[in-house]
Amino acid sequence: MSDNERNQIPAAPAPAQNRPAAAEQESEVDLLEILFRLLGGWKLIVCLAVAGALIAGIYTHYFVTPMYEATASIYVVSRNDSVINMADLQIGTALTNDYIRVFDMWPVQEQVRQELDLPYTYSYLRNHLNVRNSGNTRIIDITYSSSNANEAMEVANKYAEVVCSFIAETMSTSEPNIMSSALLPSNPVSPSLRKNVIIGFGAGVLLASAIIIIRMLADDKYKSVEDIRRFTGLTTLAVVPIDDSMEVEREKADREDKRQRKRRSK
Repeated sequence: MSDNERNQIPAAPAPAQNRPAAAEQESEVDLLEILFRLLGGWKLIVCLAVAGALIAGIYTHYFVTPMYEATASIYVVSRNDSVINMADLQIGTALTNDYIRVFDMWPVQEQVRQELDLPYTYSYLRNHLNVRNSGNTRIIDITYSSSNANEAMEVANKYAEVVCSFIAETMSTSEPNIMSSALLPSNPVSPSLRKNVIIGFGAGVLLASAIIIIRMLADDKYKSVEDIRRFTGLTTLAVVPIDDSMEVEREKADREDKRQRKRRSK
């Protein structure tokens, strides 16, 4: 092969290793553009965030029913319970799990309904009742939730009384002791006004950010020389500036023309 033929061989394309770097650079530029767009639309973000917080606060305060909880506690004992009798302690701990099952029995549910004259079904009562044993103790906490604070206290106390009597009558063991009666709750446990306001604020920020990003992605107009180079790969030969004075004169002429038309119409 001659020297002339070697000089006519086209140059090899750029290595493929540089392409990921260029793509990464374009991605960084896009992320920076999104950030600048979000900063430029801070007024929209603040307005929607405040509006979301207000809507969530108003909805929580006026349209969400507050729920109250009251808790009564009973203590499980065996017939021959003593401090030094470790076997009785183990039996009492095992009985705790058995006593929790008593709350699901139909006679207990029916007696609570009749004595308090409650208009609820068994499933409704059970869904609002929470019976739990704290750790390895022999204390059973009976918590009832209701939209009425007085009802929550009365139902929790009634469950404690009925279960203690039912256990003493039907099971060969000592009657559990009521350690503490439920008190009238003064503050609702739900909903949380502060939590819902924060959620509404965050939802407003996300909505405003989504609107700004969608507008940016939907806008396909070239606004700068950099946009033309990035999206088309073309080089800009010249830029024609806009004369602001001509634009002002044009607006004045339009206003004067409108005035003349109004005078003619009169």
